[in-house]
Amino acid sequence: MARPSRCRRVCSEPDYESFVPEGIACGERNCLTLDEFEAIRLIDLEKFTHEQCAKQMDISRTTVTEIYESARGKIADSIVNGKALHISGGNYRFCDGTEIYNCSRKCMKINSADLCQTVERKGENAMRIAVTYENGEIFQHFGHSEHFKVYDVEDGRIVKEMVIDTNGNGHGALAGLLSGLNADVLICGGIGGGARNALAAAGIELYGGVSGNADEAVKSFIGGSLTYNPDVQCSHHDHGGHGHDCGGHGGHCGEDRHGCAGNGHCGS
Repeated sequence: MARPSRCRRVCSEPDYESFVPEGIACGERNCLTLDEFEAIRLIDLEKFTHEQCAKQMDISRTTVTEIYESARGKIADSIVNGKALHISGGNYRFCDGTEIYNCSRKCMKINSADLCQTVERKGENAMRIAVTYENGEIFQHFGHSEHFKVYDVEDGRIVKEMVIDTNGNGHGALAGLLSGLNADVLICGGIGGGARNALAAAGIELYGGVSGNADEAVKSFIGGSLTYNPDVQCSHHDHGGHGHDCGGHGGHCGEDRHGCAGNGHCGS
């Protein structure tokens, strides 16, 4: 019995679903499947090799060649013989966000952890710095961050800035989000041990115990003068129904000289 074909990974739906010859058309049409469209996009537009295309689509190089040749044949037939070209169907699945490192789109869709928003692709030589963010300041409790501000840095200067909504995800999911964003560095206030471990596992450098203006902190980091606490820890407690976000008292979690007071305990 023949082995079933492997489902091909596609970045996203095409922006245009059909192309029709101007002038006299023969009335016939070709149907380009989405996996064929993806192979054309990657190889002819993005200049991927067949091997790179195979990795992106999660299939074998031989299968990529078969798909690509089929697609080229349909496109040639439409151009030469005046046939409409429609893009639909095929054996495919959309990228779920876990392969963002390999995504070839300049603008990518991140769907992991119930997040769906467009994020610009990081430049090949860029460092991506993420900061827990609220109203221009560094938000002081990583696990409750509603936004990250993301900075791409090249040759010692900021070349791109984005604000990313976390959609209410917390702790471990946020570490996964940062990994999906291809972040290299996180600057934050307080952060728990579990999140620290998750960031370390993802290869993201942590600079915790930082407060103040987010933009200025990133500039200090670039200049090598950022003050941070490498041992920062933050335990979040809810005593008597009064929630406490570390940093809510204007202090640095994990630093004795700015210890949080009141409902919560920082630096456990």
